[in-house]
Amino acid sequence: MKRSEARRWLVSGRVQGVGFRYFVQGKANDLGLGGWVRNLDDGRVEVYAVGEVAGFSDLAAALYLGPRMAEVRSVEEKQDVVQQMAGFVVR
Repeated sequence: MKRSEARRWLVSGRVQGVGFRYFVQGKANDLGLGGWVRNLDDGRVEVYAVGEVAGFSDLAAALYLGPRMAEVRSVEEKQDVVQQMAGFVVR
C-alpha cells in the first residue's frame, strides 16, 4: 500500500470569481486526491490535497494554468500534515 502525503498551495492572481475552485475540484477528483479548496480574504485561493505523491505534480501543473478566465501569477507549495479526507470539496 502506498503512503499518503499532503500538500498545500496558495495561488495568487485573478483566481476568484472565475470558477477556479470548481476547476481545482474537478482536477483533484480526476487524480483521486482528497482535500479542499477555498477562497481567502486577501484574494488568493488555498488548496489542500492529500493522496499519493504522483498526483501532486499533475495538480500543481493545473494550478499554474487554471480555468480559461483565470490569470495565475504565482503558486506557493509546501508539504503539510496528512488529514483523513473523504473526497475533495469546495469550501
